[in-house]
Amino acid sequence: MLEIRPSCEHCNKDLPFDASEAMICTFECTYCETCATEILKSVCPNCGGNFTQRPIRPKSLLEKYPPSTKRVHKPANLLEHYEKILSTKTK
Repeated sequence: MLEIRPSCEHCNKDLPFDASEAMICTFECTYCETCATEILKSVCPNCGGNFTQRPIRPKSLLEKYPPSTKRVHKPANLLEHYEKILSTKTK
């Protein structure tokens, strides 16, 4: 079951359960679309995987399966992130 995290890990922007701009990787690292695509270049800084749009949990299931309230705010070190991306592309 997805946690449905409430914010972008990089910029800390609120991402409610129904945010169409929420993006996740396979480990549920959560970012807003701007950070995921423009800043992080569609590569998760934690696992190196790609991002996909986070599914929207139907309102009818929120009481039984509430979204997480735990905020994870750990901005990526962009210099290290870009170096990893470049080294992966040159291999």
